[in-house]
Order: sequence, then structure tokens, then C-alpha cells
Amino acid sequence: MTRPADPVDPHAPDLPGRAVIRQVWSDLAFVHWRVDPALVAPLLPPGTRPDVHDGSSWVGLIPFVLSRSAFPPLPAVPWAGTFAELNVRLYSVGDDGRRGVVFRSLEAAKLLPVIGARAGLGLPYMWASMTHAEHDGVVTYTSRRHTGTRPSSRLSVRPLGEEVVGDPLADFLTARWGMHVARGGVTRYWPNTHDAWTLERAELVDLDDELVAAAGLPGIVDRAPDSVLFSRGVRTEFAGPLLPRA
Repeated sequence: MTRPADPVDPHAPDLPGRAVIRQVWSDLAFVHWRVDPALVAPLLPPGTRPDVHDGSSWVGLIPFVLSRSAFPPLPAVPWAGTFAELNVRLYSVGDDGRRGVVFRSLEAAKLLPVIGARAGLGLPYMWASMTHAEHDGVVTYTSRRHTGTRPSSRLSVRPLGEEVVGDPLADFLTARWGMHVARGGVTRYWPNTHDAWTLERAELVDLDDELVAAAGLPGIVDRAPDSVLFSRGVRTEFAGPLLPRA
């Protein structure tokens, strides 16, 4: 039986168990394009379907800085450090109604976290050379993968200082309290929690991206994005993976 999607809520539910991962995410740009749900559906794991807002599903290109990774009750992991990350993500609904995200790729600038996340979580992390800088109010991220065809991305945004509150699209794109991850033929849901996002409008200054196409959606970034947001960040926690609700 396929359940309707849970309501979108900008405030996270409590974790359904103890935290197993803790991180800080900083300087996040949320750059999104509308996409036909029929194009997204084949890219999602079993037991999920495209989540839809205003008749469209969405693909996001989201760079940020990750720091202070920890596996409670242990303290922050010293070898993880602080590093840039850039992900291509889609928006999913499980057959049990849980809304989430599906990562098509996650570029990261440190090799050991890439190896650990691929082996331990089954996520498609890729080792890349990355930079993050801010100058004259413009935040710029660059990435080039070390493997395969070595797709790259360069993205610059200018935060505009206009706070975003009560915007249904912004909530749909950012109020995501879990990720759907397929491993061994089984799709599990990893719940997460953090304070409600503090978001502001942003302007896309520059984009030269190959990652969205490499993730299975060619041609999307050839047009202007339909939403650009920015946040200075949150501290987040994940619980362990859940099987679908009965």
C-alpha cells in the first residue's frame, strides 16, 4: 500500500532513537531547477517516488562546508576536520509516506570521510579537489572529481540578506528530515534533525557545472535555476537507518 506524503514541516521531528552522527553544515547554497517527475523516477531507489511541488519535481546542486563530524558518544573525529562538500540531490517520498532526499552524488574534499561514508552508509561519495571562498559578498565553490571523467563544478552566489520565512517552496526544498538510501536491494531511511533553517534569498552570479549531467540529468543547468537560497548553517544529527513503516 502506498501512503500519501507526510506534511511538509519546517520544524524537525524528534529523532526516533539516539544520534549516531553529528555534524555542522555551514555556508550552504541551495540552487534548484524544476524537473519532470518522469525523468527523476528512474533515478530513485526502490520503494520511493518523486516528491512534487507545484507540478514539478526538483533537482538541487548544494555546496557547503562540513565540520565537527562526530559519532556520539565519541567526540569530534580529528581526522575528518573541516572540508567542502557539494551534492546533487533529488526529492523523494517513500511508499510509507516519509519525505526525504536521494543523493545522486556527493563530492567531498577529504578522502577518508569519502571511504567511510561509502563503506558505512552506502552513499555515493566521490573524492574531489574543492575550494570555498567568500569575497566582496560573493560565496564561490569549486569542485573537480579525481576519478572517472573528472566532472567539475564552479558555482558563485551572492546572499541578498532578504530572509525567507513561510515560503512553501523553500520549505519543500530544505525541510527534509531524512534521506533514502538503497543498499543490498533494500531502501532504508536515515532520519535527521536540526533547528529550523535560517534562509535568505540569493543571486546566482556564476555557474559552470558538469555534476548534474553526470548524475543522470543532462541539460538541466543550461537554463537559469528556479530557486536560489543561502544559509549560514545548522548543527545536525542523524539517527540510525529505519526500514519502511508498516
